[in-house]
Amino acid sequence: MTYYADLHVHSKYSRATSRNCDLEHLALWGRKKGIAIVGTGDFTHPAWRAELKEKLVPAEPGLFRLRPDLERAVEERLPPACRSARNAVRFMLSVEISTIYKKFDKVRKIHHLIYTPDFDAADRVIDSLSRIGNLHSDGRPILGLDSRHLLEIALESGPDSYLVPAHIWTPWFAALGSKSGFDAINDCYGDLAPHIFAVETGLSSDPPMNWRVSSLDRFRLVSNSDAHSPEKLGREVCVFDTELDYFALRRALETGEGYGGTLEFFPEEGKYHLDGHRNCDIRLSPGETRRHDGLCPVCGKPLTVGVMHRVEDLADRGEEAAPPATAGAMQSLVPLPEILSEIHQVGAKSKRVAQHYESLLGRLGPELPLLNALPLEDIAPASSSLVAEAVSRLRRQEVIRQAGYDGVYGTIRLFQDAELRQYTLGASLFAQEREAPPAGHGKPDAPLPSDSSVESSPRRRPSPARPATRGHAPDVLAGPDVLAGLDDDQRRAVETVAGPLLVVAGPGSGKTRTLTHRIAHLVTDHAVAPERCLAITFTRRAAGEMRDRLRALLPDAWQRVPLHTFHSLGLSILKEHHNAAGLQRGFRVATEAERTEVLRDTLGISETRARGRLSAISQAKRTRVPPADEGPGGAFEAFEAYERAME
Repeated sequence: MTYYADLHVHSKYSRATSRNCDLEHLALWGRKKGIAIVGTGDFTHPAWRAELKEKLVPAEPGLFRLRPDLERAVEERLPPACRSARNAVRFMLSVEISTIYKKFDKVRKIHHLIYTPDFDAADRVIDSLSRIGNLHSDGRPILGLDSRHLLEIALESGPDSYLVPAHIWTPWFAALGSKSGFDAINDCYGDLAPHIFAVETGLSSDPPMNWRVSSLDRFRLVSNSDAHSPEKLGREVCVFDTELDYFALRRALETGEGYGGTLEFFPEEGKYHLDGHRNCDIRLSPGETRRHDGLCPVCGKPLTVGVMHRVEDLADRGEEAAPPATAGAMQSLVPLPEILSEIHQVGAKSKRVAQHYESLLGRLGPELPLLNALPLEDIAPASSSLVAEAVSRLRRQEVIRQAGYDGVYGTIRLFQDAELRQYTLGASLFAQEREAPPAGHGKPDAPLPSDSSVESSPRRRPSPARPATRGHAPDVLAGPDVLAGLDDDQRRAVETVAGPLLVVAGPGSGKTRTLTHRIAHLVTDHAVAPERCLAITFTRRAAGEMRDRLRALLPDAWQRVPLHTFHSLGLSILKEHHNAAGLQRGFRVATEAERTEVLRDTLGISETRARGRLSAISQAKRTRVPPADEGPGGAFEAFEAYERAME
């Protein structure tokens, strides 16, 4: 079976991590992302290890899952399309260790990932490391230990334990990092280096960059999220085609059989891709850094040399290097919240993005399959064609890149600013032909779809250009030119006066303008009586806006156009029937206090109980099911008494 695995995460016991980094939230977000196996992280921390032993139960060989009661609780919180018992997240025991030591007259700061198939092997790792340093203060412990000796401890813990060098290019803490690393993996691990069969490339590099360094050819290249919060799971994952089995996964990394490659960041989004100096807002390419002798042109201090520069320093192949035999497939992705953030022009953590994200997952299922495999024709009906177009561009790798540097994340965008202004900020109600994207953006012949739910052309039946419309001639004078200021598609919608017309558009995109101009066009140009037009909306504020627009367009007739909210329309219909019946008693909507008083006096109960009965009556009206009887003075009797009192 093919599945995704994210094997580098952290718990709430690591520094600078979310308080939600517990097993339940990791399982929840693993399901939302579509990840089958998640690393536990931090198994050396005493409190986290106790939590792992309490909440996890054995699953497939070498893997664990949440206790059934915890798993059910996670299931209940999932969006509907993400629910499936067979997709429950498995956990694999893992930990990241930071080693700081001096070797070859240079201080080395290297991060490593250790994996074990069971708690016995994990406990042996813990026993060895606890003699060297403090494991209590941080989920990712910092130890004064040579990398070679750490690898030896991992190997001695059990025959199936293994070590993977973490994010090997990160400048400050990595095996090949520019600030404190080595020039080769063999230099880092010495005589035990043959036991290393995979390396983690990190967020700021991708496989093609690594292919330029021939000394890496023998390693499987893996990518993981290094998530410090559950929401960040899956921003990079490994793809496997094996059984859910620790030993099968390990064998796939060692031999390549069953290893499918990676889904990962565009490397420019990583925060150490290019060189730079964050304090001076300076970002430089490797060539520019060399021309400045490695010094910041603003303050004169040394620049932070990024991953691209470091790769070029160690590369013995050109940029178009062919993939080695160990290479798997690779696809770069942009996390779905970032796509929605760009479309909505709000922060990725905003409530609007969160609601859209949950809605998409509720209809289409987990995020990674949605981005990578789901047919585009299934995406548009569940959200908007703008989202489908973004996913389409992403799959074609047609993106706009602004690279990260010196700890500042880069940005990857799918639309030009002008496109988003046109399609999401209401520059036009309907989709218009756009200019081709600039060079380097993507294919110039890939226009946005015209059926976007953000802005779309009207769906209408064929009709004559100027159909005759029934109704007497209104006794009004024409106001301003009602077609002035409309674009071509708005004008076409306004002039469509026979047959049904559906306009699909988002907030702020010009729906109210189109609707009011269409009413004015019917009245002034087609002899439709104002009384025969009905404008209806949800809120008093929107109704007031329509009223103001109609006052300007029909200065002598706007008061004769029925303009309502849904509630006010219902009230007007009731009043009309009341008057038609010739009833003498006045008609109005009773206030909350008046309804409570009627129920209190009719049943002879307290005001508090009367308010409770009103709540039951409201529920009965919503569900159309009379409330259950509660004896004398109960809800059912209150329901009947209330109906009699209102007759």
